[in-house]
Amino acid sequence: MSPAASGHAAERIFQTRLAALLDIRYPILLGGMQLLGTSDVVAAVVNAGAMGFITARSFPTLEAFRADLRRCRTLTRGRPFGVNVTLSAREDRNQLAAAWIDVALDEGVRVFESAGMSPERLVAPIHAGGGLLIHKCPSVRHALTAQRLGVEAVALVGLEEGGHPGANQLSAFVNGAFALERVEIPLVIGGGIGSGRQIAAALALGTDGVVMGSRFMVATEIATHRALKERIAAADEHCSIAILRSLNDTWRVLDNAAAREVQRLEAEGTRSHAAFGDLILSSRTQERVYLGGDADAGIVSLGPAGGFADAIEPAGKIVERLVEGAWAAGEVMTGRVERAWA
Repeated sequence: MSPAASGHAAERIFQTRLAALLDIRYPILLGGMQLLGTSDVVAAVVNAGAMGFITARSFPTLEAFRADLRRCRTLTRGRPFGVNVTLSAREDRNQLAAAWIDVALDEGVRVFESAGMSPERLVAPIHAGGGLLIHKCPSVRHALTAQRLGVEAVALVGLEEGGHPGANQLSAFVNGAFALERVEIPLVIGGGIGSGRQIAAALALGTDGVVMGSRFMVATEIATHRALKERIAAADEHCSIAILRSLNDTWRVLDNAAAREVQRLEAEGTRSHAAFGDLILSSRTQERVYLGGDADAGIVSLGPAGGFADAIEPAGKIVERLVEGAWAAGEVMTGRVERAWA
């Protein structure tokens, strides 16, 4: 954070390697959001001075994916935005990965976020197309592997991450502190981060920024029913629980009736995804929760950072509030250091 800079929105006030790499004012990444990471919210985040990633897996066809990329380019008036490519542990679900990259590169996208399995197959085609890759992973070991494979940056998440944080049992800040001892490329952390104070703390730790998702679930541009947003806006830090741990597929989600039913079935000995029926399917969540408005009827990825989401408001306003909070916390920290050395 530059001590000489002011908080004016037109200025880049956070000077980190990530901000320089992506040419953004604020080192905040809106990570991939299954079914929800589309042009509306991504463009709003980008226009506010941060970086967002359209989630390729959210679209039923390549044509729909291409159309949303073009729409995003229009909404951002040509500003760069990113694409998330999440690789599944089930190989049959990765058949379109190469095509997603080709389409994105063809539409002018040069910033990519990968998640899930190893990014090894993604590095070469992205680099060949003139792009750069940020790999999101849950452990220092995976971060070092990604660094060796040639990614430009790593996003390291803790157990608080909404969605699938992997088997990692370390918090975002503990994970980040250990990673900074070994990872040489730009490093951002994520998981449970939903306030400006935490962004300032992440920068003070030595990271290059943060990756977020849950905090933006109440953005007006997110394509979900208002009832779900109201549920999250009214929640506190205890808004999420973990399910599917017994299947070695930990999933941090909104604490609702559907999630508690999954926990009950696990406690009774259910040990296969198929045995849960449609309860854990994204199609059910899309139909009953995102479109239908029944916030208890399906599984919604969400971390405790959702507790910071206290109002339904534009994504740009969320970014603005995060930046103001981070700047204020940074000034407090600087003042304390100056007093200590006075």
